[in-house]
Order: sequence, then C-alpha cells, then structure tokens
Amino acid sequence: MAAADPLAVPEGATGVLVLASGEVVWGRGFGAEGQAVGEVCFHTAMTGYQEIMTDPSFAGQMICFTFPHIGNVGANPDDVEADNPHALGMIVREDVTEPSNFRSAEHLDHWMKKHARIGLSGIDTRALTRRIRVGGAPNGVIAHSADGQFDIALLQQMAREWPGLEGMDLAKAVTRETHGGWGDDRAGGVWRLGFGYGAADEGQRPHVVAIDYGSKHNIFRNLVEAGAKVSVVPATATYDEIMALNPDGIFLSNGPGDPAATGEYAVPVIQQLLATDKPLFGICLGHQLLALAVGARTTKMFQGHRGANHPVKRLEDGAVEITSMNHGFAVTRDSLPSNARETHVSLFDGSNAGLELTDRKAFSVQYHPEASPGPQDSFYLFERFVGSLGVAS
Repeated sequence: MAAADPLAVPEGATGVLVLASGEVVWGRGFGAEGQAVGEVCFHTAMTGYQEIMTDPSFAGQMICFTFPHIGNVGANPDDVEADNPHALGMIVREDVTEPSNFRSAEHLDHWMKKHARIGLSGIDTRALTRRIRVGGAPNGVIAHSADGQFDIALLQQMAREWPGLEGMDLAKAVTRETHGGWGDDRAGGVWRLGFGYGAADEGQRPHVVAIDYGSKHNIFRNLVEAGAKVSVVPATATYDEIMALNPDGIFLSNGPGDPAATGEYAVPVIQQLLATDKPLFGICLGHQLLALAVGARTTKMFQGHRGANHPVKRLEDGAVEITSMNHGFAVTRDSLPSNARETHVSLFDGSNAGLELTDRKAFSVQYHPEASPGPQDSFYLFERFVGSLGVAS
C-alpha cells in the first residue's frame, strides 16, 4: 500500500494520504486543493455519498468509501444532511466520472471544490479498509496539490501530532447557533426549515424540542412525518431555555466527537430533563449521552461502525433490523445501571445498540433509523416516540 520511497512522488500523483504511522498512500487529487488532518475511517454504503459527506457526525474524519463508483450520479442540493459538508474529505477507488443521473445538478468534483473538501482517487480502498480493520482507525492527513509537490515530512508530523477524537468535543463546532423549527407545507407537500408554524399546525401536533449536537436533516423530517412539530436548539442550550419552549417531548440528536467530552455540559441538562418525566428519544450520540446521564460509560471503538447494512437484533421479539450506523464510540453494556434495559444489539460484534429506562419515558438507539436502509425497518421508533407525546394544548 505504501510506496517504497515515501518521499518520492510517483508520476501523475497529485494527492496523498499520510498516516500517523508513517505510511504514505499516493493517488490523484480532486476537489479542493490543500490539506486536512483527522481520523481515517471506512464506510460500506453503496449509495448516499452526499448524505455521508454532509453528516455532521463525520466532523474530524475523512472517509474511505468501499464502493468503487463514487460520484457517478453527480451532486444536487437535495441529497444533503446539513448545509455544508462536515467530513474532511473522501478517498475513492475510481476517478470521478461525468454524472449520469436526471437529478444531478453538478459534478461531484465541482461540489467538493465549492465546499473546500479534498478528494483522493486511484487508491486501493480494499487494502486501506483492511489496514483500518486490522490496525484500527488511524490519524492521517489528506492532501491535494495540482503540481504534485508535497512536504511529506511535514504531513507526517501533522498526522502524528493530531490528538485524535478521544476526549474531543466537536458538537459545539457543528451545532446550529440559533433556534429553528421543522414543519411541513401541507399545500405544497414539501419539507422546509423555518422558524415557527401556522396556527393550524400549532394546535394539532405535539411539540418536540430537539437538542442539536450535530443533527441530520432527515431526522427532523421523520419526526414531522410521524406527527410532531419540532423546535431545534443548540447543543449548549440550558434546561431553562429548553423548558421555556414548553416541549411535550425531548429529542437528543446524533453528532461527532467523544460523548464523554460533550457530556461535560450536556449530561447535567439531560439529567434535569429526565427529572421532568417528559418522553425522551435519542439517536447515536444522543443514545450515548442518555447512557452517560444515567451513570453508564462509553468507550472508543477499535474501528467503529459505518455503513448502511448493519444488522441489529431487537431483543423484545428477536426481529432483525437492517440499519445505518456511523459511530466510533459505544455504550459499555456492563456499565448500564439497573434502571436501564438493553433493547438492541449489533449482530456484527454484539455491541450495545439501544436502551430504555424502566423508570422514565426515555429510550434511545445507537443506529440511524432516519437513514432508512431497511427501508422502513426502524420508522416505528419515531412513531413510538411521537405517539407517546399526545397533542399539544
């Protein structure tokens, strides 16, 4: 995988991935020029590269896509989970081709340039994925220079000195800074992000206040589809600010970084919210934060779970859901308190994938039901949560 002489630039190479271990992987750069340092992980989904790149949970990470044909359907303004990409860059097998899809609005290369994100093609992604599976998710630097000039020694130093995601709070960097709301346009049948609702909606839908630790748009679409109206508050919102919105229920979103670091300010607020006994639902980072709030622990995973084909067993009835996952930390099962019951487990490695409290109206899952790889295997979670809220007065 690494060149014999890592300081010698192979002919035609305009991009490079340098790992903290010193390994150097040459390729062809696309998208923006420059360099970025972070964690290198792999993702096994065959579709949805725009959604993956814009998922705030990927902040601080660059993604090696195991599917070879990334970019062949171009890019469009609809297939995004946030206003801008949060992943640092993408690593792919094949060169990005001209798009062939009626929904395409622009070439992926143009989209990457516009959003200052680096791409690297011509990589043996199978070998890199095996490297991550065996050695864990490494720190690295992705770089692109059209003239093929790189200071490899400097890039190696950057990769070695980057502290890693453990102990890093990234939620504050990706959260919305202002309050907002999600509703649906009944006449036009389209989704919109706005501030406030019409009078008819106000009286008919239970009100969910969602704490945004790095949320995906489609979570809010699913909450609305299940019958709620949603107000979104920043990750740092206080208990008083949340309760001033008069919620019927609380939602804890996904997000990036180490849950223990984010938990320093999030957990005390969640504990106060649990004391109100209002229904609470968490996804991914929100699942981990709920676990921390009741006294459990989280730990950094060796390689993490990132893909759209992860089987999860529902312990209640033995049903298996095909899920989308994106997380590098997990709840430690043995640390769950007596009032926290495990509800779901990963069938890949047996790690915890869900919990519910026996003395509160609170539950959470580690996976992403809104991503719908099943495609409808997990929508019941939104229905269960919204159904528990009643109708706002």
